[in-house]
Amino acid sequence: MHAYRLYLFDFDYTLVNSEAAILKCFHITLQKLGYGDRPDAKLRVTIGLPMVEAVKRILPTDNEEEAKAFVRAYTPEADRYMTPGTTFFPHTVATLRRLRQDGAKIAIISNKTHHRIQEKFDLDGVPDLIDLIIGSNDVEAHKPDPTGLLAALDHFQMDKSDALYVGDSFVDAEAARNAGLDFAGVTTGATSREALAAYPHVAIFDDIAGLVS
Repeated sequence: MHAYRLYLFDFDYTLVNSEAAILKCFHITLQKLGYGDRPDAKLRVTIGLPMVEAVKRILPTDNEEEAKAFVRAYTPEADRYMTPGTTFFPHTVATLRRLRQDGAKIAIISNKTHHRIQEKFDLDGVPDLIDLIIGSNDVEAHKPDPTGLLAALDHFQMDKSDALYVGDSFVDAEAARNAGLDFAGVTTGATSREALAAYPHVAIFDDIAGLVS
């Protein structure tokens, strides 16, 4: 795989493991609102989806307002538990640092909110590793819609051939395909290698260290 000028990354399950914090916030909110709990397996497979869509699948409901009300109740729990309960995968910081040393630009395109992503990099003292964050509150259409990925290309004034999108889920793979970008999958999330390989891709790695090894 050739080197790219711009590396675009998903956040949850790609750069960080926030599973425990996300599950905790869902469990608390489900019980707080009287829905009753849901098994971890049902919650885990929604990580990476736009929040309202995740809630619709978990409850389940087709009611947009009900899902948005759940998100409003979830947010204060996330404010309390999310960033402290989120950890970088072992190779994340070293890999991002190596890509930057090689002259590449680094951006995160995520269905998580911008400030939550920034908070993690600030807390760990490595905000310099990221050139751009496009979170769920920065765009009106969320992945697998390609808006965020294309906005990053516009920001850096680069061609599609200059960029690689790296993610852990079918949502990421579909977003890359919809944007016309090369995609590399990582198996650090809830999506299997086989499921990722069903989409157009240049590589499937065990984790993002594969980008520099």
